[in-house]
Amino acid sequence: MALVLNEEQIMLRDAAKDFLGNRAPVSHHRQLRDNGDEPGFSQELWAEMAEMGWAAIIIPETYGGLDYGCTGLGLVLEETGRTLTPSPLLSTALIGSSALLLSGNDELCQQWLPQIASGEALLSLAFEESSQHRPGTVSTRAEPEGEGYRLNGTKLAVMDGSSADAFIVSARTRSGENPSEGISLFLVPAGTGGLGITTTKLLDNHRSSEIRLDEVLLSRSHLLGPLHGGYPILEQTLDRGRIGMAAEMLGIAQEVFERTMQYLKERKQFGVQIGAFQALQHRAATLFGEIELCKSVVLKALQAIDENSDDTALLASLAKVKCGQTARLATAEGIQMHGGIGMTDEFDIGFFIKRWRSLNQQLGDSRYHLDRFAKLKGY
Repeated sequence: MALVLNEEQIMLRDAAKDFLGNRAPVSHHRQLRDNGDEPGFSQELWAEMAEMGWAAIIIPETYGGLDYGCTGLGLVLEETGRTLTPSPLLSTALIGSSALLLSGNDELCQQWLPQIASGEALLSLAFEESSQHRPGTVSTRAEPEGEGYRLNGTKLAVMDGSSADAFIVSARTRSGENPSEGISLFLVPAGTGGLGITTTKLLDNHRSSEIRLDEVLLSRSHLLGPLHGGYPILEQTLDRGRIGMAAEMLGIAQEVFERTMQYLKERKQFGVQIGAFQALQHRAATLFGEIELCKSVVLKALQAIDENSDDTALLASLAKVKCGQTARLATAEGIQMHGGIGMTDEFDIGFFIKRWRSLNQQLGDSRYHLDRFAKLKGY
């Protein structure tokens, strides 16, 4: 597929840009931070996003969605990166919905996806168990109990966990030589007995939760996908999340670049615009080229999801690394070219570097994905 947007995709991107620019500029993010509002995003704004259909973009029409594909949602996520708009788009609309769809559990899809599409329900993925990204290392256990299962364990770094109506939890149901074997996925409603939640505010003002499962009882109907075969579903879900994060980091890089270019045209030293300095022009040109490469990488990765391509995992790691490195360069250059004022809370540039740092760490940092990319290529 050609690396260009069709007319409908351009309209969706422009509509998202206009809506977020008017209803959720960076000042909205600042206000949420200063007010300390829980759960870290505006529920009123999320309801408006759902009315626009954003929560339903990847959900099939049979479950009340738009069936517009991950490319469409990626374009919206790119625009949220530009405005730093906190919302459950990543945790619920992309990652949570993807896990349900990939599981093939029609009963749970019928129950939850229409609620997600309408914005009435939020879903979070709970899989991390250490400070390092190791999705295949799972010590949480699910033991058979009558006609269902008993879960015990702890999950860390659960995105938007404090506001979730249910969690998709990875648990070990069988031991094996390969750590990723014998993992199953379960849907755990937030009100289930034995489920405890502790929430932390992150550097970028988003919320991350620790989920404790203490003798949590679930019926067999809460099993997502095949017993012992949840890891392939988890990896595909994570790849979609990684690509979505790459799209958001692309939006961050573009916005910081544009703000920095505007500042270079306005700021004067010795009576001359600093944008006239050749050294700064060279650095700006390098960053422009890197951003253009990221646009192609992200679009190709999003298209790969919609085409169910065999290269999706490879492109997910490529996009996460490339956009992470470029957003790092963009935010660092943005602060340096703004000078000392760029480090102050008065300017918005500092917000972008905080969000980049958070996204870069989640679902695997650059080192993790460089190693994964090499292994996928046979090295």
